[in-house]
Amino acid sequence: MSVAVMKTKAELSFAENFGRVQEKLPGSPAVKQARQLAAEKFAKLGLPHRRIEEWKYTDLRASVKDALPVRVGDETKLTIADVIVALGPLAKLDAHRMVLVNGVYRKELSSPDRLAGLELEDLAGVLSRGTEASAELTGLTARDDDAVLALNTAYMTDGAVARVETGAQLEKPLLIAHVRAGGEPGFVAQRNVIDIGPKASAQIIEAFVSLPGAAGEGQSNAATQITVGDEAKVLHVKCAADTGEGITHLSNWMIRLGRETEYSGFQLTQGVGLARNQIFAAFDGEDTKFDLSGVFLARGREHIDTTLVVDHAVPSCESRELFKGVLDDQSRGVFQGKIIVQQIAQKTDGKQMSQGLLLSPEAEFDSKPELEIFADDVACGHGATCTELDKDLMFYFKSRGIPEDIARGLLIESFIGEAVEKVEDEAIAGAIMEFARAWLARK
Repeated sequence: MSVAVMKTKAELSFAENFGRVQEKLPGSPAVKQARQLAAEKFAKLGLPHRRIEEWKYTDLRASVKDALPVRVGDETKLTIADVIVALGPLAKLDAHRMVLVNGVYRKELSSPDRLAGLELEDLAGVLSRGTEASAELTGLTARDDDAVLALNTAYMTDGAVARVETGAQLEKPLLIAHVRAGGEPGFVAQRNVIDIGPKASAQIIEAFVSLPGAAGEGQSNAATQITVGDEAKVLHVKCAADTGEGITHLSNWMIRLGRETEYSGFQLTQGVGLARNQIFAAFDGEDTKFDLSGVFLARGREHIDTTLVVDHAVPSCESRELFKGVLDDQSRGVFQGKIIVQQIAQKTDGKQMSQGLLLSPEAEFDSKPELEIFADDVACGHGATCTELDKDLMFYFKSRGIPEDIARGLLIESFIGEAVEKVEDEAIAGAIMEFARAWLARK
């Protein structure tokens, strides 16, 4: 006997909203067909819930009560000065900017010049051409049963399609700024597709920010596929600082790594009511180094989940993961990290660490590290720690006349600094620390 599962209000609303806006979404007939199939897949799967192992700590079915109206063809009036305010510390970087407002590319707010060695287009334009390549952009997937990715495929409005040419050395970073603005709450789906050519070098920054006065509610579903060619080097950073207890941020990174590449990634998440960051990395070539780190900062009843899978499918590769969370009040942090070493992947070197700092007895940190090793000549390990501020150190600071709030800030900065320091570019690392300091100052 089969038991029918009742659909939640949010699941029904997502389906109804798709019916209303599907003809307004960009894309050729082939893209529209892919959207329809994705919407049907989501309707079948529904929102992930705690009975699914990967979602046991983050029950979207219980947390997402309704689907907000879809933002399509947004024309919110903004100036470059507004974008600078929204970007905060990132505005100081000498970077080539691509700006999207409420999920729509805005040429007049983006950098007017082209960056040598970089081909950059907006996703909506590519999808509307009707070429075979545009249809392929709808096929991003990390797994067939990923409802969040299916929702992104159904609703994606715009994003960046970037290709760094073979051998190119980008002279400055590419900053893809997703800005939320306006007083109307809404749902936005963005997708970025990034291809780093062989022997190229690039810095890619994704920012999810909001303007002061933006609606206190919002839902964002973002997906980024990044392919790194042989012997290429890339720094890939994401800052999700869209402040608001009513903000839901769902994110997917899908990373493919070629031979002898160097990939360094970093994620900062703060001020978001509910965040789920999924990261899937796969090694396609030998002698590659993968280094991923992150910091998440939460207070109130905020919930931040980082879930990653690193798939060593070839020999002689190295992976490092380090994530640190600072949790205050009744907030909750989740880290789920899985390293898979396939039988062929001999000489694998993989290490993973997650650490939580609890500033309140009511805060919670859930860590679930996993190793699946099918090879016998490997060096792999993982660890997890959870602690509170050192009382002896706090006493030491206060005994020397340093106020408690300053002492507290210094210790927190020291705790997260180990992860931030893995960002080799000093200007970008400095901007990340400015975000963190601003978060600390709001207490």
